Amino acid sequence: MASATSSIPAVYTPSQKSSSSSSKSSSYEAYAPRTSKQLSRLARIAALTAGPTAPPPTKQNASTFPTLSEAMSPPPPATTQSQTTVGPKNSNNDLIEATLAQTYATADHLTSLIKHSTSLRLALRASINITEDLSKRHSELLRHSSELSAAAERLQAEETMLTQHAEEIGMPLKHYDAVDRIGILVGVLFKDGGRTVVRGLAKLKVDNDDFAEVLGKIDDAVDFFGNECGGKEVLELHGGKDAQHSSGSLEYYRRAIVLQEATLFLIQEAVVDRIKQTSSDVQAVLKLPRVPIAADKLEASLVYTRFHGISSRSNMLLTIVRKRLHRSESYGELLTLCRNTYCGARETLLRNTVRAHMDKLKDQHGLVGMTRLASVFLIRLCTVETALYLDFFGDSQKRQKSTSENQDGGEAVVMMRGDTKKKTANAPAAATLASQVMSEDGTYHDAEFQSHLSALCSALHRTVRRGLVSVADLDTLCQIVSVLREERGLANNSPTTMAAARAISTIIEDAQERLIFCANAALNKEVTRFRPTPSDLDYPAKLLGTSTTTPVGGTANTGNPSPTTPPVNASSESSGASNDAVQAQLRVYEAWFPPMRSVLRVLSKIFRVVEPRVFEDIALQSVQSCTKSLKEGSAVVLQKAGVIHADLFLVKHLLILREQLSPFDIQLRAVERQLDFSEAGKAVTRFLANRNRRLFSMSNENALVTLLREGVSVQESSVDSKRDLEDALRSACNDFIEHTSTTVAGSVFEFVEHCKQGSSAVGGGSLKDKPCMEGEYVKAVFTYTLDQLPEKLSEVTQQMSLYLENPATQSILLKPVIRKISRAMEDARRFIGESVDGEHSWNTELRAEVLKTMHDIESSVKNAALKLSSR
Repeated sequence: MASATSSIPAVYTPSQKSSSSSSKSSSYEAYAPRTSKQLSRLARIAALTAGPTAPPPTKQNASTFPTLSEAMSPPPPATTQSQTTVGPKNSNNDLIEATLAQTYATADHLTSLIKHSTSLRLALRASINITEDLSKRHSELLRHSSELSAAAERLQAEETMLTQHAEEIGMPLKHYDAVDRIGILVGVLFKDGGRTVVRGLAKLKVDNDDFAEVLGKIDDAVDFFGNECGGKEVLELHGGKDAQHSSGSLEYYRRAIVLQEATLFLIQEAVVDRIKQTSSDVQAVLKLPRVPIAADKLEASLVYTRFHGISSRSNMLLTIVRKRLHRSESYGELLTLCRNTYCGARETLLRNTVRAHMDKLKDQHGLVGMTRLASVFLIRLCTVETALYLDFFGDSQKRQKSTSENQDGGEAVVMMRGDTKKKTANAPAAATLASQVMSEDGTYHDAEFQSHLSALCSALHRTVRRGLVSVADLDTLCQIVSVLREERGLANNSPTTMAAARAISTIIEDAQERLIFCANAALNKEVTRFRPTPSDLDYPAKLLGTSTTTPVGGTANTGNPSPTTPPVNASSESSGASNDAVQAQLRVYEAWFPPMRSVLRVLSKIFRVVEPRVFEDIALQSVQSCTKSLKEGSAVVLQKAGVIHADLFLVKHLLILREQLSPFDIQLRAVERQLDFSEAGKAVTRFLANRNRRLFSMSNENALVTLLREGVSVQESSVDSKRDLEDALRSACNDFIEHTSTTVAGSVFEFVEHCKQGSSAVGGGSLKDKPCMEGEYVKAVFTYTLDQLPEKLSEVTQQMSLYLENPATQSILLKPVIRKISRAMEDARRFIGESVDGEHSWNTELRAEVLKTMHDIESSVKNAALKLSSR
C-alpha cells in the first residue's frame, strides 16, 4: 500500500513541473497537500484503497509490459477466483475481496498508463528539442548563405569594374593595333614614320566575309583618333599639312584616314568601275548609240541582262556603304559617285533608243496616236528602270520580305479567281516585279535617279513639242491634251512612275499653251476681226433656205474645217429619218451668225482641256466680241430687211448664246487693271523742279517714291460679260416689242400720242379743239388699223416663227406687245370719252361704232396671241 502511494507522486517530476510552467498550464504541485491534516487524510485514503502489492517485474513478465496503445485501451475485466463458500457468513468477505482485486487491477493499469504517458512526453520533448536545434541551424545557414551571396555580388561587381577598366585601358591599344595590322590587308604601307604612303595590291577582297568587319574597325579607329583624341581638330587647325607630329594620335588619325580611303577605293573599283566596264561592253556589242535597239526587244537585251548580273554584288557593297553614312562624309560621297555613274551609264545606253522609238511612233501613228503609245512605253520604261535601280541601291531585306508577301498574295488571288496554270506560273514573277517597284524603302526617290528618269522622259517632250509647233487644228490639240491627261492619271497611280507623270504634265502645259494660242487666234480672226459677207447677213432668206450666195462662214472659216459639212460616220449611213434629223440640225446650225457659231464651237472644244480660269477668261473676251459683232450685224440686217428682222435677228442669237453658255457654269466676271500715265508728265515736272529731292532718304519724302506714287496710278474696272449679255438681250427684246407694237397699231399709238400732247400743252386750249379729235378722223384711224391688223399680225407671227423655233418664246415676246396695245386702247377710250356730242361731228352712233372697232382690234390681237401659244 505504501509502495502504491509513493509511486503516485513520482509521476510529477521537476522536469514535468518546468514543462508545465513553460506551457502556461496548471500543475499538480500547485495544489499538492502540505498541511498535516491533509496528509493524514491522504494516508487514510491510501490505506483504505490499497490493494495487493504488485510483484516486481521479472524476465518472464518483462515482455508482457503493456505498450502505449495497450495503456491507452480500457482495462480488461478483473478475474476473480471462485471460492466455494458455504454459508452466509463468508459472502461479505468474498465481496470485499472482489472489490479489492478490482481496485488493485485498476491501480496497476493506471500506473502503467502514467508510466507510458511519461515516456511519451519525454519522447515528444526530445523531438521538440531536436526541431528547435534544426531551426537554429537552418537560420544560421541562411545567414551564412546571404553573407556569401553578398560577397559574391560584390566580387562580381568588382570583376565587372575591373574588366571595364581593363577594356578602357586596352581600347587605344586595340585601335593602334588595328591601324598597324589592317594596312597590309588593304595594300597600304607607311614609311619614313608615316610621311610616305605606298600603295600596292590589297590582300583583302570586297567579297570576303570579314570585309565589313575590317571596315568597321577602320571606322572605329577614325572616330577614336579623330574625336576622342582630338586628331581631327589638330589636323583642321594646321590645314591638313605641315603639322608637327606632336602626338601619336594625330599620326594614327592620318593613317586611319588613309586606310579608310583605300578601303573605299576598293568598293569604288568593285562598283563604279564595274558599272563603267559593263556599260562599255554593252555598247561595243550592241553598237550603241549608233544602232538603236528595237523597243520590243529592249527588256531582253544586254542593256538589262548584263546589269542584272552585276546587281547582286553591287547591292551588297552599297548596302555596307549605306549603313555607314553616319560614320563619315566619305561614304556619302562614294554613294553619290556610284549613283551618278550608274545613272550616266543607263542614260548613255537608253537615250538614243528612246528617242528613235519616239520618232518611229510619230511617223507611224501621227501625233495623237504617238502620245498614247509613247506614254505607255515611258511608264513601262520607268517601272523597269526602277526595278533595276532597286536591285543596285535598294534594301534587299525589305525587298525580299515584300516579295514573299506579294507572292503569297498573288498566288492566293490567282487561286481564288480560278485562273489557268499559266497565270499561276506567272504570278510569282509579277509579284517579284511589284515588290521591287513598290518597295517600302524610298530608294527610288533619290534625286540622281529621278533626274535620270526625267532625262529619259524628256524624249517624249522633245518629240511632241516639235510636232505641236506645226499643229493649228483645235480638234487635234484637244485630242492630244485628253490623251495625255488619261496617261498622266495612270502614271500618277504609282510612285515609281512620277517622272513620266511630270514629263507628261509638262507636255500637257505646252499643248494647252498651243491650244490657247490657236483658240485665241481663231476667235480673233473669226469674231473680233470678222467682216461679214452678204451671205452671212442674208436674213430672212438664210432662214428660209433661199440664199444663193456663198455658204455660211465666208472667209471666217478659213483654216478650219467647215462646220456645215456633215461628218461621214455611222449616223450618215443610218435610216432616212435619222438623216433628215441630222440635216435639219445642220441647217439650224448653218443659220447661226458665223461669229457666234465660232465662239460656241471653240468654247465647246476647249472647255474640258484647259484650266477653268483660262477658259473663263477666253469665254469672257469672246462673249464680249460676239455681242458686239451681233449688234453690228443687226444694224446691217436693219438696212437690208427692216427693223423687225433686225430685232428678231439680235434676239434670236442672243438667246442662243445665253442658252449655249449655261452648261459651262461660268461667271464671266473679271477685274481689269490698267496703268494710268495721265499724271506722269506733271509728276516728272515736279520731280525735276524739286531741288531737295532726298534721293537716299528712307521715308515718304523721297522724291523717287513720290514720282512713282503720283506719276503712275492703277485703274480698276469690273467686267461682267454675263450681265452685259443680259442687258443686250433685254434691250433687244424691248426694241422688238416697241417696233412690233408700232408696226401692228402704229396709227393708234400716233393718235394717243397726239392726244397726250394736246392735253398736256400749256396754254394750248382744250383737247376738243385739236384736229386729232375729229370724229371722222378717229373713225378712219381705228378702221384702218382694224383692216390692216390681220395682215400685220400674220406677218409678225410668221417672222417670229422663222427666227424663234420655240412657241413659248414667241408667246413671251408677243404678250408685252398685246399689253402695250391694250394700254393704248384704254388711253384712246379715255380721250374719246372726253369728247362732246355735237362737236367735231361726234354723236352717240359714231362713238359706239369707234368703240366697237377698238374692241374688235383688241379681240383680234388676243386671238392671234392665243393661236400662237396653242401651237
